[in-house]
Amino acid sequence: MNAVTPWEPDAPIALLRRRAELLHRVRAFFLDRGLLEVETPYLSSAAATDPALESLRAAAPGGGAPVYLHTSPEFPMKRLLAAGSGPIWQICRVFRGGESGRLHNPEFSMLEWYRPDWDHHRLMAEVAELLQVVVGAREVRIRSYAELFAPLDIDPHEASSGRIAAAAARRGVEAPPGLDRDGLLDLLLSHVLAPDLGRTGALDFVHGFPASQASLARLEPGEPPIARRFECFLEGMEVANGYHELADAGEQRQRFEADLALRRARGVPVVPVDERLLAALAHGLPDCAGVAVGLDRLFMVALGATWLRQVMAFSFARS
Repeated sequence: MNAVTPWEPDAPIALLRRRAELLHRVRAFFLDRGLLEVETPYLSSAAATDPALESLRAAAPGGGAPVYLHTSPEFPMKRLLAAGSGPIWQICRVFRGGESGRLHNPEFSMLEWYRPDWDHHRLMAEVAELLQVVVGAREVRIRSYAELFAPLDIDPHEASSGRIAAAAARRGVEAPPGLDRDGLLDLLLSHVLAPDLGRTGALDFVHGFPASQASLARLEPGEPPIARRFECFLEGMEVANGYHELADAGEQRQRFEADLALRRARGVPVVPVDERLLAALAHGLPDCAGVAVGLDRLFMVALGATWLRQVMAFSFARS
């Protein structure tokens, strides 16, 4: 007897109706504030250079070089900002290879928005407002990356790799061989610190990341320099990642090239750089802050779920 192929949705229809109501709240939030809703391509000739991200490849229409499903709508949205769009937002599906589990699915829903003439501190306040529209009133707590690591008795901007690894070992977390300094910090954050963040009716924001983790954020001058970047945690999960956006095309190209060098060193496929984004930055990106929010994780909290697939119509396993 052949096994029956499961065809039913992961989430019950009643819960999907509640999810739709939450999406309506999110859309109303931005409609009330007058931001322009936009749509950008899911397919691109370029890919994410970040060594931690795996862009999914697809066959190009008519053959030729492969194209990539986007890991975020960030690059085309910044091109719209450079063209004079003003404040913009969108909800879209994004795709990331190698991500599957309780809090991950290769395809998921992302909310992203940008505010010209804002910095990341001002944007954190708006992120808090949006999240509370979805999950209810919560205490908002803001601390720096250094303050977050202080109870572990290390300065994340100055501590050596050995000291960071020792701090992880003292808390029962074994570092994989060859993990670099940022990887060790991320190990401590994800396994020791993050599980306690955003608990007891709170939203926890962390800002001032090490410069080596700036990604697409500006750097704060000083010694040591720090990234104008923040993350927000809810019930032990990262749900938002935001930047005071880097607008310097030359510096952004250098960061892309550094990413590619790291990908080569790790044996990760080297991918095409987004030259259109770099051209837009050279033309002139307005001073702005932007943020990406993982909607499925946010809806998990609002709907009392424990797995991502419980708030999705169809997870990758049933796609």
